[in-house]
Amino acid sequence: MNLTTEQLISKAAQLKAGDKILLSGIIYTARDAAHKRFMGLIESGRPLPVDMEKSIIYYCGPAPAKPGSAAGPCGPTTSSRMDKFTPKLLSMGLKASIGKGPRAQEVRDALKEFGAVYLAATGGVAALLSSKVKKSEVVAFEDLGPEAVYKFEVVDFPVIVANDAAGGDLFRRNA
Repeated sequence: MNLTTEQLISKAAQLKAGDKILLSGIIYTARDAAHKRFMGLIESGRPLPVDMEKSIIYYCGPAPAKPGSAAGPCGPTTSSRMDKFTPKLLSMGLKASIGKGPRAQEVRDALKEFGAVYLAATGGVAALLSSKVKKSEVVAFEDLGPEAVYKFEVVDFPVIVANDAAGGDLFRRNA
């Protein structure tokens, strides 16, 4: 199905594990270092550089863009590395994250509690995924280089619902 980021955010609780989506709109990249900074800001009572209620976080550190391209190869990072941060961000309104690999039980429980989804992007196709990025700009933590927070405008970015708000888990379906 084709969804804008706004539609996905508003329909997150209704999506089911296995739903295939071509996503268009704004997503933000954030990996380990950015998540650590998010937590530091939260702990100090300062605002985050992106509004979690209106955001989709893509666990990615894009490579430098070639001339004429919005982004360099931008494949997904292993999501379990963000598991310790994710429940807090979900409690702040985050409705979707994108990465690769399974999530911890704590994250799956938080997805259910907060009506959110985890979306999987295919690893190993970073060049293909970069072709779906039409605009890119650093919006926070520029000193982190590829681990800075980037704002991507994507068109038909292919993802699949791996974990849904009802407890559906694509990784455990045939286990």
